[in-house]
Amino acid sequence: MNDSSVSKAETPIELARSLFLREDNYYGCAESTLVALQQLYDLPDATDSAAAMVLNGGVAYSGGVCGAISGAAMAVGRLAASRVPDHQQAKRVARKLIQRLTTEFVAEFGGSNCSQLIDYDISTASGHDEFIASGVWRNTCMRQIEFSVCRLGALADEKTWALAITELDTPPES
Repeated sequence: MNDSSVSKAETPIELARSLFLREDNYYGCAESTLVALQQLYDLPDATDSAAAMVLNGGVAYSGGVCGAISGAAMAVGRLAASRVPDHQQAKRVARKLIQRLTTEFVAEFGGSNCSQLIDYDISTASGHDEFIASGVWRNTCMRQIEFSVCRLGALADEKTWALAITELDTPPES
């Protein structure tokens, strides 16, 4: 999906909100998170959300890992690949950053799976219709997208990126 109406002038949160809260539900949680972070990170083809379209609702509405985490993981993976020349090291860095995001996400929301977070079975047409009609996506899901974008947004700054990478290599204090 590539929507030419995506504006780079918006803040990442404003952009994520403008994408996700569209009345036509054109972008899901994974797509909104991916595009907002890709634009913030100034990555090539930043408005292209196509790779994330199947990740909404915990991968194809299966209720698995929240799309806000999945979309963030894709953006962080692309950022790591653009900043870390060694592919194996880039993967390690991206994984650790997303592991940290997931830990913080679970602490904030009580889980990381869509099925835990929304209390609707969106794998069925009727369940998905009930979910959309309920408006839960406007509040609950939007908070999760905002959380992910906020937690990872600072990585756009190369100094913050370098500090985050250094912290990943430092074992936590006991």
